[in-house]
This record gives sequence, structure tokens and C-alpha cells, in this order.
Amino acid sequence: MIRVLLAEDQHVIRTALVTLLGLEPDLEVVADVGSGADVVPAALVHLPDVAVLDIDMPGMDGLTAAGTLRERLPSCRTLMLTAHGKPGHLRRALAEKVDGFLLKTAPPDQLVAAIRRIHAGERVLDATLAVTAWDLANDPLTPREKDVLRLLSGGAEVTEIAGRLHLSAGTVRNHLTAIVAKLDARGRTDAVRIAREAGWI
Repeated sequence: MIRVLLAEDQHVIRTALVTLLGLEPDLEVVADVGSGADVVPAALVHLPDVAVLDIDMPGMDGLTAAGTLRERLPSCRTLMLTAHGKPGHLRRALAEKVDGFLLKTAPPDQLVAAIRRIHAGERVLDATLAVTAWDLANDPLTPREKDVLRLLSGGAEVTEIAGRLHLSAGTVRNHLTAIVAKLDARGRTDAVRIAREAGWI
């Protein structure tokens, strides 16, 4: 029996996936959670073999949860699900050493097969995404520039960003100027859009 933990913030989708996986004779959903922050605590209690994690969850996203899970429960393998298939997400997933990456539009039998293959020690990768990621330029932003851009995308002003990151307002403006130039963006709002679509923030 393959023990599965499922993390998906949309209740209807999560319930449907629990029902779907429960129909398989060799799969047992031992825990289902609605946020990335709940993944590791639930995993430490229920000790799943495979964690199926939605990437786009509020608060702690699925990729961050996967990285923490790998540290705390290395025996648990991870399969990421995403609705958008951003190539930048795939790069992050590979950096976090996840075991699989699948689009939510995949047929149910493909999801079930992916869980079985991952449990058997294989890695599973959506073929269309792999081709896209191969052609995608590497993330040009530094970790600090991404911190600045994340706060900007959340509506913070320059002075607030400076205070939260312990920088001067001038340094924040310099970072923003560099970000816009690196992303060949029309402005700050466009830079946020470009970075989000690429999965860099």
C-alpha cells in the first residue's frame, strides 16, 4: 500500500483528488491538507510515502513545503501539481530535488501512474514543460532583488520595502532600476508580471 499525503488549497479539487486516489487498490490517502504550512506537520504524524503538493498555495507554497519536507522526512518522495506550468516553477522544483512535476490538466490515470512511478524510485516530468524549461533563460535576478520584487508585488512602497529589508530607500530604488533593466520591462509593474509568469517570484 502506497501512503499518500495530498496538499491542495481548493477544497473541491482536494476532495475530488482524495476520492479519485481512494479508488485505487494500492493507494491510501493518509492525510489531506489545505496549506503549505500544514504539509510537514501532517507528514511527520502520518509518515506518507509520497506527498502530492499543489505549487500555488497561499502562505507557504508547495515548492517551499517540498524543500522543508525533504529535510524533515527524507523518506517521503514528492510530486508537484500545478495549473499553470510556469517554466520557472519547474526550475525551482528541480533545484528542490522534487521527484515529479505534473500539470493539473493531466488525465487522472497519468496522476495515479506518476505516484506509483515516484514510489518505485523513478522521476516523473511533464514532457511539454521539460521542453519549455530547456529553452528558458536562467533567472537573472539575485535573491535580494527577488525579495524586493516580492514585497513590491504585495503592494509595499519603497520606504516600507527598505524598512522590512533593512536597506536604505536609495538602495531599494537602485535594485528596482536594475530589475527593470534585467527583465527588459516597461516599468515596475511590468517587471512583477514578467517575474511572476516565469515563476521567479
